Amino acid sequence: QVQLVESGGGLVQAGGSLRLSCAASGRTFSSSSMGWFRQAPGKEREFVAAISWSGGSTYYADSVKGRFTISRDNAKNTVYLQMNSLKPEDTAAYYCAADRTGGIVTFSPDYWGQGTQVNVSS
Repeated sequence: QVQLVESGGGLVQAGGSLRLSCAASGRTFSSSSMGWFRQAPGKEREFVAAISWSGGSTYYADSVKGRFTISRDNAKNTVYLQMNSLKPEDTAAYYCAADRTGGIVTFSPDYWGQGTQVNVSS
């Protein structure tokens, strides 16, 4: 079992930066791949980024590639999403997720956090 709690959301102007954090508890965190998803009002939840259990492999959606960076600190049971050059279309609720099977490109969430809201003003 993995419990996930996101933080770091807020309001930022276009072009600005935010760093989201996801604190995890549970024995399987260090062996799970971790990912971020987002959901804008009226839209389906979409994949943003994923990282392997070791942190050695990452995968990004085309819409955020080159602007967002996912990382993790297994000693702190925390995964991060550094978001730079934010755009109004990045406005969404951002969710942290864990995949026990370790998938990256085929990331399939087993556990979800409650989400943190990111609003980017133009």
